[in-house]
Amino acid sequence: MRHFLAGLTLALLPFAAPTSASTADQVTHFTLDNGLDVVVIEDHRAPVVTQMLWYRAGSADETPGVSGVAHFLEHLLFKGTETMAPGEFSATVARNGGSDNAFTSYDYTAYFQRIAADRLELIMRMESDRMTNLQLDEADILTERDVIIEERNQRVENSPGALFREQKNAMQYLNHRYGVPIIGWRHEMEALDLDAALDYYRTFYAPNNAILIVAGDVTPENVRALAETYYGPIAANPDLPERVRPQEPPQLAERRITMRDARVSQPYVTRSYLAPERDSGAQEKAAALTLLADILGGGQTSLLVEKLQFQTQTAVQVGASYSGLSLDDTTFDLFVVPAPGVTLEQAEAAMDEALITFLETGVDADQLERIKMQFRASETYARDDAGGLAQRYGQALTQGLTVADVQAWPALIQATTAEEIMQAARDVLDRTQSVTGWLMAPEVTQ
Repeated sequence: MRHFLAGLTLALLPFAAPTSASTADQVTHFTLDNGLDVVVIEDHRAPVVTQMLWYRAGSADETPGVSGVAHFLEHLLFKGTETMAPGEFSATVARNGGSDNAFTSYDYTAYFQRIAADRLELIMRMESDRMTNLQLDEADILTERDVIIEERNQRVENSPGALFREQKNAMQYLNHRYGVPIIGWRHEMEALDLDAALDYYRTFYAPNNAILIVAGDVTPENVRALAETYYGPIAANPDLPERVRPQEPPQLAERRITMRDARVSQPYVTRSYLAPERDSGAQEKAAALTLLADILGGGQTSLLVEKLQFQTQTAVQVGASYSGLSLDDTTFDLFVVPAPGVTLEQAEAAMDEALITFLETGVDADQLERIKMQFRASETYARDDAGGLAQRYGQALTQGLTVADVQAWPALIQATTAEEIMQAARDVLDRTQSVTGWLMAPEVTQ
């Protein structure tokens, strides 16, 4: 199923890239005359190839009032073109033994196929065709609009946790489009029409706004020749808008939200802090925050697990995460699921006490070394997954990073010091920059 949450899944994957010179040399980057960026990742161990086409446009690039149109268009691209009937794209990929899918996030939309290497020309021809030749009519709009509304029903309306995250996210971002759900607000989704879809398509689906990643049993020379043949003739969009979004005003006070829903069986408390994203050539603070998330809530030896689950037994589950791959300011997140008999107020107080203790005592050197060793292991494993590397490069490049940034990231993680982590913690773990949320069942009335 094609769904918008795939972008979130990608954001949570360990973002490791090859580090050895021989592996890094297998990544080639060039740009066609029409502005299409192309990255080739060679892996000749199996006769398989992954093609991913990433657009530097996601839900945060939508015009206000048409939320959900980026995800809506992702669905519509599986309709017909001037040369392909509706559904023919995926049917052709499947008939040739491959698989395909797509996903939408705040900052990008991506389409991919995995297929035998000798079928690369076939999928490149089809993908380039729908970059410019999409054919839609009102019937397509009505049918697919019903599909995405039902998707919202299943994934959001039927989930108190999803509804809670939407409300809390909107409170975190008062002005930025990150406060608008990727799938869209329901009342705006119901009004999406052909004009809205075509306007987004004609604005953002252009070679000078796209990144082609080809990974697997290929050579740069072959990929360049095919890309020149199929993508090269597509004209750039000379009116591509500058990628500038409304930014957040200064957050001057802590924000809180409490949501009650009869379907909640397990209450929990969450907190998110505004945090800087990874920036090209300046990834040091993001590296520190990545390690901080693991230190606080990344596993059974993390600080919050040790304090809340083992020592005080106030929680049955805790966690911390940092989604640094973001075009604009992102968040650093914590959550605590209280143990039976523990209130949300007590769980939050225990979390705060643990954070205060950490800020006073600092990073445990042995724990930091274990975490860095785990990152080194993940980098080694990442070399075995050409498709996974394609995802990592594509996601990074759509959000302002470069191939060099991706390849520098593992070494930056290893070079990050305990002092840099503590400085990042002091900068980010500021209650005035946070939103705290409680999700619980309604109070029982006698």
